[in-house]
Amino acid sequence: MAETHLHIVSFDVPWPADYGGVIDVYYKVKALAEAGAQVHLHCFAYGRKPAPELDHLCASVHYYSRRTSKHLLLNSLPYVVVSRRSEELRDRLATNDHPILFEGLHSCYHLGDPAFVGRQRLVRTHNVEHTYYAALAEAETGTFKRAYFASEARKLERYEPVLSEADHLLAISPADAAYFAKHFRNVHHVPAFHSCGRVNVPDGLGDFALYHGALSVPENDQAARFLVNEVFDGLDVKLVIAGSNASAELRRDVARVPNVELRENIGTDEIHRLVREAQVNVLPTFQATGIKLKLLLCLFTGRHVVCNPPMVEGTGLEELCRVQSDAPRMRLAIQACMGKPANGATLEKRLAVLEERFDNRRNAEAILRLLR
Repeated sequence: MAETHLHIVSFDVPWPADYGGVIDVYYKVKALAEAGAQVHLHCFAYGRKPAPELDHLCASVHYYSRRTSKHLLLNSLPYVVVSRRSEELRDRLATNDHPILFEGLHSCYHLGDPAFVGRQRLVRTHNVEHTYYAALAEAETGTFKRAYFASEARKLERYEPVLSEADHLLAISPADAAYFAKHFRNVHHVPAFHSCGRVNVPDGLGDFALYHGALSVPENDQAARFLVNEVFDGLDVKLVIAGSNASAELRRDVARVPNVELRENIGTDEIHRLVREAQVNVLPTFQATGIKLKLLLCLFTGRHVVCNPPMVEGTGLEELCRVQSDAPRMRLAIQACMGKPANGATLEKRLAVLEERFDNRRNAEAILRLLR
């Protein structure tokens, strides 16, 4: 049987696998390699260093500088796309006829290149990007960033038809698959790849609740401040907020509420430890886009998950969480979870859903079956 070779074009260097998008990329590469594929990985680097860890998984790894000139903001194409234009990448991809998997719309500058007509091309859609950027604009308080996100949302919506050039679209959530199926052919739901081999929920009880995320992202800053000011202020439960680069506003809010603690810029291993030790992982979001990789981490390795509807909308994971639509109901759900082990029927349900749908090996093999 002939070897399967696959180019993967990544929007970022996927190691360390420490935020949502690169978690999916890294564990996808790992699962494909373990399934026997020869992966040729192409990474756009802008702040993250070359990673020797990737060399152990891939047949080849190449790095390209992302163009960050502010003049690109005036381009008619989305900045996140045109900044990842690379003639070096184009020329390297053109040296053979292996299939190409583009990670996210961000990486699709060369998707429609005439040089690749007849090549098998796949796109992993991580979000409905224009919806995601429009929501970022709504959450942003700074004038320049709000204008940037709004502009990118309009450009991304205009650019999205380039996806018709792909032979297959690999949507990360059922809701995204339904959206793309209305506009494009050959759409497949391929669930998110992740770090968890199996459901491993700790015994006993924890004594705090946890929210974690990249706090510099407006969506996460908004969620963290909502928890501090509307859910945990006056609640007899400790909240730990863990993440990187908190805003001055969030730090000020945390300082005002005595039962909330901020742990900034800690490592991935420490985040994972907190997820396991918490009694409740509290995960509100105000963007119902894609699937949040931190939700999977909490369901695979944490105790209870309390969230709001946008966190689970269209994911098929609603039945595994306590879903509450407003702050008073979230407070009650958190209190109800604090003295209750996460075992019995709760655990059985997770095993049935997660280990069936989110099996990295099985989902990698589904991708390989699409390659001719």
